[in-house]
Amino acid sequence: MAITAAMVKELRDSTGAGMMDAKKALTENDGDMEAAVDWLRTKGLAKAAKKSGRTAAEGLVAVAVEGGKGIAVEVNSETDFVAKNADFQKMVAGIAQTALGTNDLEGLKAAEMNGKTVEQTVTDAVAVIGENMSVRRMTAIEGEQVVTYVHNAAADGMGNIGVLVALSGDNEAFGRQVAMHIAAANPAALSEDDLDPAVVEKEKQVQMDIARESGKPEAVIEKMIVGRMKKYMAEITLLSQQFVVNPDLTVGEAAKEAGVTITGYARLAVGEGIEKAEEDFAAEVAKMNS
Repeated sequence: MAITAAMVKELRDSTGAGMMDAKKALTENDGDMEAAVDWLRTKGLAKAAKKSGRTAAEGLVAVAVEGGKGIAVEVNSETDFVAKNADFQKMVAGIAQTALGTNDLEGLKAAEMNGKTVEQTVTDAVAVIGENMSVRRMTAIEGEQVVTYVHNAAADGMGNIGVLVALSGDNEAFGRQVAMHIAAANPAALSEDDLDPAVVEKEKQVQMDIARESGKPEAVIEKMIVGRMKKYMAEITLLSQQFVVNPDLTVGEAAKEAGVTITGYARLAVGEGIEKAEEDFAAEVAKMNS
């Protein structure tokens, strides 16, 4: 597979590796970006890539709670200008309230809102505003108490990041602190038990390969891996992360002190995982003047 300059740039941006190292990593792995990241990490040339995806699409995430149920909905638009539009925000708020009576994205799109389906409402808005929009994602959680938080709020209950936290026990103030922590730290799972075993095994293999590069005996490497995996879990699982409000405690320890149990969470960020094609401005200007 031909390795392009754009591929090298993408790998460099995501790993911080040097140009020649990035190119070699892609060449060694036939252009496979994920494999190239792992190769660089094995050689000690890159940090673990966060695969949350670059935020490229615009729009809003709205949250709503009713009883013990909380929902977060992402509605995308093409530009930030539309996301700031009062009519768009009113529509997103209506979609969030409608979502409380549904269980999944397809059910939400088919649900009635002001005499039309949500999907038809969005289609009509596209025709009026002249910009593409979509209800992209919805997530719901339930618990004794569900607390919400929105980051960079554009209006009440909606912003760039929406977080839901389900608690067993009554402590809304603590739940909000945890929600803010989740917005900032973006954990991969609640606890180690909630992680995909394949993801854990892949990380373990990467760490084994890194350790073997040191030339140490297998017995020593096995002990090294135990410590490294413990550190990995502490970085990516919510209950084991250092609590941003009090770094002396993990989130799990802080919850115990607060007299609650965190039973679940959800986090949606606008445009997460969507990549918008970046224009090469210099090439565009050169083309215009050729």
